[in-house]
Amino acid sequence: MSRWMWVLHRLMRQLWLRATLIGGLGVLAAILAAVVERFIPWELPDFASSDAVDSILGIIASSMLAVTTFSLSVMTSAYGSATTNASPRATKLMMEDRVTQNVLSTFVGSFLFGIVGIVVLKTGAYGDRGRAVLFIVTIAVIALIVVSLLRWIDYLTRFGRVGETTDRVENATRAALQARLDAPTLGGQPLTGGEDEVPGTASPVLAATVGYIQHIDIPALAQCCERFGVDLYVAALPGTFVYRDTPLARHGLPATGDLDSEAAEALHGAVRGAFTIGDERSFDQDPRFGLAVMSEIALRAMSPAVNDPGTAIDVIGRTTRLLDIWARGMADRSADAPEISFPRIHVPPLTAADLFEDAFMLMARDGAALIEVQLRLQKALAALARAGDEPFRAAAMRQAELALARAEAAMPLEADRQRLRAAIPDKPGAG
Repeated sequence: MSRWMWVLHRLMRQLWLRATLIGGLGVLAAILAAVVERFIPWELPDFASSDAVDSILGIIASSMLAVTTFSLSVMTSAYGSATTNASPRATKLMMEDRVTQNVLSTFVGSFLFGIVGIVVLKTGAYGDRGRAVLFIVTIAVIALIVVSLLRWIDYLTRFGRVGETTDRVENATRAALQARLDAPTLGGQPLTGGEDEVPGTASPVLAATVGYIQHIDIPALAQCCERFGVDLYVAALPGTFVYRDTPLARHGLPATGDLDSEAAEALHGAVRGAFTIGDERSFDQDPRFGLAVMSEIALRAMSPAVNDPGTAIDVIGRTTRLLDIWARGMADRSADAPEISFPRIHVPPLTAADLFEDAFMLMARDGAALIEVQLRLQKALAALARAGDEPFRAAAMRQAELALARAEAAMPLEADRQRLRAAIPDKPGAG
């Protein structure tokens, strides 16, 4: 996905944009009702007096203002609940929720429709046919409001709950994992050998700013390759925290290569422009961020203030499901190698060790003394150790070993330690 498409995609998730568009539609509907009557060739029955339409519009305007204010207060409370009980990073997904945005935008649009309709009606711009059209549009708006209210009432029963927030994080993580499975190296050549595959004479392109990499515009990097005749080796994937001197990529020409200083500066500027660096991580191209947020929800649940190990066990199950998707997807990709769309760009793939560390390391640490959490964690890791390729199984077994070591050091009761050891299979192939 190009940078501009990614920016547009993120922009479409913003509440203000959706509310502005639907609000503008409400204003346009009220104004067009006064203009459209000249294009209606037939006479319409005068079934709606000016006072009747004015009263209905007044009710819509006043009630929608109150409902919108109430809904905003509910949203704020839900965000606070998610921040306190789940993870502050999860509130971003709640703010981008389409149901909430559509409902609030409908309320705002209905309010603006009522206000503008009243103003235009008081000016006498509506004739008999215009009032009839306005009345019909008003009935349609009322029907839309009723449907939105019923949907909103049902939605409020679960909005902001821990389980619903965890669902959002799981879905966002699954989408990011699936996108990475479709393009394991973002469409470029796999850089499996790490720094060993990069030419020793390659020149780095430094970040020149501090922040998280949110998106990499691979098509833009491909244009740089064609324009300057170089190969690019990506050094920092989405989710990496970079400093001013952190290499974003390296180009396959020595520092004293064929490019003059002006062309080299242009190349470095174009490469930097393909990397979007922001203040916080994004779920879109960063599956590890989703796994880390899932882990944060479990940590919050196991904290003494919350004391909810059941949520931590639920998160372990969800994380296991996500990593199983990754294991099966990578196995399918091994049989059918993905198409390399940009052969001159070399991108390091995600490693199983990093995924497992983001998913389980902190849960194993904070839940080391909780036998119920450790039992579920060992069972999950044993199941994952029977899936995927050799690096995937090795990463699962490594996390299981670390979790057992932490548990034996933290559990005060020998009976719990014995029970945990008994639950661990002797080898990945054991039942």
